[in-house]
Amino acid sequence: MAIKHLRTAFASQYQPGQPARLVTGEALQEPGGDYEGLHKQMKRLFNSKPGKKYGRFSEDLGECPFSAWLKDYLEDKQTFGAMTDRLFGQWQELLTGSQEEFDGHLMIAHEALADAEVVYLYIVETDSAMRFDGKQALDATDVLSISRLNLAVRIELDDWRGNGSSENYLTLVHGRGTGEPGELFIRLCGFTNQVDVEKETITFLDAVEAFAKSSEPEKAGEVRHKAYEFCKEQHALGEPVEIEALSGYLDESEPQRFKEFASKAAELPESGVLHPDHRKVKKLVRIAGSGGGMSVSFSSDLVNQAVYYDRDKDALTITRLPKALREQLQRYLEAREE
Repeated sequence: MAIKHLRTAFASQYQPGQPARLVTGEALQEPGGDYEGLHKQMKRLFNSKPGKKYGRFSEDLGECPFSAWLKDYLEDKQTFGAMTDRLFGQWQELLTGSQEEFDGHLMIAHEALADAEVVYLYIVETDSAMRFDGKQALDATDVLSISRLNLAVRIELDDWRGNGSSENYLTLVHGRGTGEPGELFIRLCGFTNQVDVEKETITFLDAVEAFAKSSEPEKAGEVRHKAYEFCKEQHALGEPVEIEALSGYLDESEPQRFKEFASKAAELPESGVLHPDHRKVKKLVRIAGSGGGMSVSFSSDLVNQAVYYDRDKDALTITRLPKALREQLQRYLEAREE
C-alpha cells in the first residue's frame, strides 16, 4: 500500500474566545481501501491547484515545532500516534486563539512511493447534503467535499533530509478566502516562503522566448509549444520544472543546448529548478486580451496565417472564422435586418 500511516482529526471553533473542540481518530497503519481512494482524490486536487507556494520549514522551532516532531517520528524516536497527538493538540490551541469560526478535518498521510516518501497535510472540508433516513424523513447531513481543497501542504521527505536537489521541499496550497484559519494552518505547518513564483515565471518565459528566437524561424513555434506542454505536464504532476529535463525534452539530439543557452541568457537558481505559474506560461502559445466589451484569444501560430495585425491602423483582421462564431454573427445580423 502507498500509505504507511494516516490519521484524521475534526476541529471546530464556533465561539471565538472559547476552547476549540477536537475529536481525533485512531492512528492507522497501511489503511488501504477507502482511505487510499480519499487520499488519491485529495492529491489530484492538490496537483491541479494553481498558484501554489514553495518553501521550507521555519527555523523557529518554538513557534513552529512540527518539523522537530516529524523528524523524531522519522527517526523512530516517537510513534506516528505520539507525533500526531502533538500536531492535533497544537492545531486545537491555534484555533482556540482564532477570532473566526472554523470547522474541518485535518488529515495527515505518510505516503511511501517507489522513488520517494512524502507527507501530506490536508484540511478536508465538508458539504451539506440531503437524504431520507430509515423512516423516509428528510434529513440534512454533512459529507466530505471531494471537489474542493483550499489548505494543504506537501513535504518532500528526501529533499528535506538532504537526499534530493531541491532546497524548497514544501509545497503549499493556500486558497483565497481562508482568512485567519488559513494563516494558522501555515503556522501549524511551519511553512516559510522561499520562492518568488512571479519572478521565476518571468525567468522561464524570457529564457524560452529567447531560445525560440535564436532557433530557426520554422522551429520557433515548436519550441514554444513543447516548453508549454512540458510545463503543463509538470503542473499536472504537481512538480516544478527542472531545466535539465526541459532541455532534453526540447532537443533530444542536443539535450544540453537549452540548458547552456538559458544559463547565459537568464539568471537561473543554483538548484536548476523553476516554479513557473502554468497559467501565465500559456502566453507562449496563446495571445489574449480583453477590455471595452471585447475578449479575444487565439493561438500564436495563427499570426500572419489567419490573424493579421496592422500596427499603423491598430487593427486586427481575422480570417477563417470558427464555424460557431460565424453562425452567431449571421444570426445576429439577420435578426437586426428583420
